[in-house]
Amino acid sequence: MGGEGIYIACDQDPLAISFCKKRFKDNEHFLFLPKNYVDFESSLKKKNLRLDKVLLDLGMSSFQLDHPDRGFSFQGDSPLDMRMDPTCGPSAAEWLNTAAEADIAEVLFVHGEERHARRIAREIVAQRPLHTTTELADVVASLAPTRKAPYKKHPATKTFQAVRIYINGENEELASGLEQSFGCLKLGGRLAVISFHSLEDRHVKQTFRAWSQPPA
Repeated sequence: MGGEGIYIACDQDPLAISFCKKRFKDNEHFLFLPKNYVDFESSLKKKNLRLDKVLLDLGMSSFQLDHPDRGFSFQGDSPLDMRMDPTCGPSAAEWLNTAAEADIAEVLFVHGEERHARRIAREIVAQRPLHTTTELADVVASLAPTRKAPYKKHPATKTFQAVRIYINGENEELASGLEQSFGCLKLGGRLAVISFHSLEDRHVKQTFRAWSQPPA
């Protein structure tokens, strides 16, 4: 990547930061912050930095999806983890194996917009303990209506999305991350966001719309 100035990258995934540090170890224009973007503003203030442009790339990366031990994907049989930072908080398995049925159903409905949230939550509780991605995917798939035509998406897609979002507090962090990123910009700076599902997209649009309104 060319150009003058400094490129600042932050990520809460220690493996992603380690990979990038090795990839750009000879590039003096890069600064890496091993933090979630909810800590972004405080980190920059310590370095007395303000930014011309901020890009928030939300959700997961192929780096995380392809890693066999992270548990983000149901494409392989791996530990049911789903934490962006594997050193922080309970794993998906720990939460699913201890949470109340009503709490699981609420997470699936709110964060995954899953219509069958109650049925899936009931079956998860009935089949506990769950330890692998395959076990969780099979529980959800067992409740899917029988169809002759193949599904466009795996029936467990929304469940995996919902659990991942909840485990990592993604919706709460997005709200804070937007505010902090906006606060780090120089006058005339730009903030761009790449989102991957309707919940993120809706929140970003509503926030940008609110910012664009004149003060009351």
